[in-house]
Amino acid sequence: MKNMLFAVPLLVAGTVFAPAAPAAEMSGVLVVTPDELKWAEVASLPPGAKVTVIEGKMDQKGPITARLKLPADYKVPAHWHPEVERVTVLSGTFNYGVGDKLDPQMTKALGPGSVVVMPPKTKHFVWTKEETVIQLNVMGPWGITYVNPADKPSKP
Repeated sequence: MKNMLFAVPLLVAGTVFAPAAPAAEMSGVLVVTPDELKWAEVASLPPGAKVTVIEGKMDQKGPITARLKLPADYKVPAHWHPEVERVTVLSGTFNYGVGDKLDPQMTKALGPGSVVVMPPKTKHFVWTKEETVIQLNVMGPWGITYVNPADKPSKP
């Protein structure tokens, strides 16, 4: 059990993401257009994923809205998160499965508009065939723990 317990904050080049610069902030209203999103690599996921944080900070308490861009033929091995995670598919197909090991035969293909709400510590895995963009809504701090510690990406 002790080998399975390591939370990895969402890091890029050793720094935690700050929210995307809003186009307009009026009386506490945050407005961000797609062209204003700043994408960066994600060190805590297999190479190739990109993230943009729209609201909040990944390493702090509070609401977080972030988007992940997953390339074609991408796989995230079985893992879990410490808090409830809400995923909305914005584009592409997000193949989602529950369990201790990535098994493409045990996934459900979720297209744009699909939503997954996972309780804390739900062991799950994902893969894509085409570029896929998802939106995450979570309470921070965000973390990821791989079921098999050998699946944890090594920092560059």
